[in-house]
Amino acid sequence: MANLGSAAILIALILAAYGALASFAGAKRSNAAAVASALRANYLAALALAVAVAALVAAFLQNDFSIRYVAENSNLAMPRVYTWVAFYAGNGGSLLYVAFALSGMAALAMAVDSARLGPLRPYANGVLMLILLFFLAVLFFLANPFAVLERAPADGEGINPLLTHPGMFAHPPLIMTGLVAVAVPFSLAVAALLRGRVDDDWVDAGRAWGLVAWVLLAVGLLLGSWWAYTILGWGGYWAWDPVENAAFMPWLALTAFVHSIMVQKRRGMFRMWNIALINISFTLGAFGIFINRGGPVPSVHSFGASTLGWVFLTFLGVVAVASFGLFFYRMAVLRSASPLESALSREAAFLVNNLLLLGVAFVTMWGVVFPLISELATGRSITVGEPFFNRVNGPLLIALVFLMGVGPLLPWRSATKESVRRAIVLPGGVALAVTVAAALALRITMPVVLIGAAVSAFAAVSVLQEWVRGAMARRRAAGEPLPLAFARLIASNRPRYGGYVVHLAVVMLAFGIIGSSFYNEERDVFLAVGEQARIGAYTVEFVGMRSAAFPDRTERIADLRVERGGNDLGTLSAWQGVYPAFSILSTRAGIRSTPQEDLYVIFSELQPDGRTAAFRLLVNPLVWWMWAAGPFVILGTVIALWPARRRAAAYSFPPIPGTPASGAAQPAQ
Repeated sequence: MANLGSAAILIALILAAYGALASFAGAKRSNAAAVASALRANYLAALALAVAVAALVAAFLQNDFSIRYVAENSNLAMPRVYTWVAFYAGNGGSLLYVAFALSGMAALAMAVDSARLGPLRPYANGVLMLILLFFLAVLFFLANPFAVLERAPADGEGINPLLTHPGMFAHPPLIMTGLVAVAVPFSLAVAALLRGRVDDDWVDAGRAWGLVAWVLLAVGLLLGSWWAYTILGWGGYWAWDPVENAAFMPWLALTAFVHSIMVQKRRGMFRMWNIALINISFTLGAFGIFINRGGPVPSVHSFGASTLGWVFLTFLGVVAVASFGLFFYRMAVLRSASPLESALSREAAFLVNNLLLLGVAFVTMWGVVFPLISELATGRSITVGEPFFNRVNGPLLIALVFLMGVGPLLPWRSATKESVRRAIVLPGGVALAVTVAAALALRITMPVVLIGAAVSAFAAVSVLQEWVRGAMARRRAAGEPLPLAFARLIASNRPRYGGYVVHLAVVMLAFGIIGSSFYNEERDVFLAVGEQARIGAYTVEFVGMRSAAFPDRTERIADLRVERGGNDLGTLSAWQGVYPAFSILSTRAGIRSTPQEDLYVIFSELQPDGRTAAFRLLVNPLVWWMWAAGPFVILGTVIALWPARRRAAAYSFPPIPGTPASGAAQPAQ
């Protein structure tokens, strides 16, 4: 497996180098044979990396401890189900996964979008192969997961206990894939700049791949929050940790990009903005990989030591200088086809949206790099805490939710003050009613909570209003039943109405964050078997403990009976695992979750008498809505990406010299 895996990586490296060279040479010299050969190199590199991935997985399954990486990240006691998690638990495996994901995305993009890309295709392929070449060079020369030990140990060191969690099967792969998926729309934008014709040829494919990267990061971030909530034992889900922020920042820039690119598609505007936004997104993605795999700042998410920080920092610098250097070089051809006509327009709302999202991203960036700057300046690493991020980013995020409600109500080009007033009457009235009800009925007095609830209600009602008006108009015009009219309304403009589904998911997230951040209750208690404790409306009784010994750990499970208002709600189990080899006490919360609130119990410590235990009890309102938002994020993105049945306005691409005629109109999606 070691020889097969190393050979596969080397073959992929050679193919990537050849693919980059042949792509640019073929495009420059209009050599169709070279361009086609470079595309085949792209596909073969993906195949070679698939072989390398299979070889490493097989090595884990065979407990081949002669391979250093396998010995460092697994052992005989590890359940086989966690083989895939162990695969990317350290630097070598995670970099192999990143290279494999990037090569798969590159091959898929070049195969699926060949008609839409036209003459941009060889340039985009060359850029993707250059990026892949960097990761393969690091992988083969500096972090080869197939390096062999002189003497194979009888057993391995084992996987980090915090990774033995269901969320780890999807959270890291989604985040890593999302970070490198940004390379696809980035390569399209760079291809347009290299070609010297920065028109709208790349917009459809760029939007689609931007959405793919966006949803991968969005779902990955949600799963990471769920992992932190259930296993870290602190009762929260987001702490502005550097590694959390490393994925959050490119997601913010991508959010701006997928909105802004629609303005270019619809009105031929924001060309500079869109090139700049995708450059920023990819640069922040490279920064995220630097934070994840370079290890410059401490994080609860850092599981593998690394000495590769300088390599990824160099890559980050080259990416930033090259992409923005090319941007400024081509700035003269990036003028928009139309000017911004009015501040009361959907275009203006998108512009403010861009500024707010970048504001959050760069505030977050400052918080991440401040410990590094302080250490360089003073010799002491000063960490920026959660209160800083909440205080500065909180108002910006509330403004974004408000804008999310206003934007759909504004027309393109311009609007009158009267038309805007009529559009916001219903959402504004509902927002006011929600604020008054929250203040009087729920006795909420915190201004930030009232503002957040009002803004969230405004955004939700604005989306529902658009749906209802559109469906009713179709029903009147075509005499369709209301459900059919609604379904056909969604199908008539999938990008728009898919985006509205995502907007509702954001509102759900906002309610969950507001409720759990400002109205959670917490209590630490010691309970002997048979004793009870109260928190909020709940009574919790410690009814007993179970334990089991395994080769690598000792498990203890505390069972607690829960009552509320005299009603028996059943038994809640809180888990604890002691891992001597790692000196880690791992916990998994016992959680009873409802749309109203979560009862959250952590088994903290067993006392020497064996019958008394320490527990942390929490009541977290509305957290359920955060996890429920995830399927809506996916659904909205799928709707937005789903190809339309009808043929829309066509684009015509000039053919690559020497290839079959490709000037025929292609459907825009």
